[in-house]
Amino acid sequence: MNWPNRLSILRVCCVPVLILLLALSEPWCRWAAAAVFALASFSDFLDGYLARKNGWVTTFGKFIDPVADKLLVVSSLILLTSLSLVPAWMTVLILARELSVDGLRMIAISNGKVIAAGPLGKIKTASQMLMILMVLILRTPLFSWPVGIILGIWVCLITLWSGIDYFRKNMDLFS
Repeated sequence: MNWPNRLSILRVCCVPVLILLLALSEPWCRWAAAAVFALASFSDFLDGYLARKNGWVTTFGKFIDPVADKLLVVSSLILLTSLSLVPAWMTVLILARELSVDGLRMIAISNGKVIAAGPLGKIKTASQMLMILMVLILRTPLFSWPVGIILGIWVCLITLWSGIDYFRKNMDLFS
């Protein structure tokens, strides 16, 4: 197993730690959760960089990288929604996009095709991770501060745009 794939698996392993830290009400847990999330988010950038730089792109990596990202982002959003820091409608919107694209990927796999993350998907993931990290650090509801409003709207738009782009580029799967 190469280093990018190990980093993706590390990201998956960070999810239960993050859940535990967000579930605890100790003040230090807020900062620890933000640190774990930041580390996991950085591992997403690092695994992609290493895979491309060293030619370590694998079929498993094309699968595990987006799965790890979705687990990290969606579980964080669900927990932040339960803490009233992110609105439920936004979490549902993001989850609906993720499930739709995963469904598209399953159709592709059944046709012998692997859909790797595209540029818009990478921007979407980075934007979501930045938004979540800011909410974890500030512990203030996303839409209660000006930068949060702008970032929240941006995340919604790029999430929808990237989802539509995946379907547009893979319409051949439906014929």
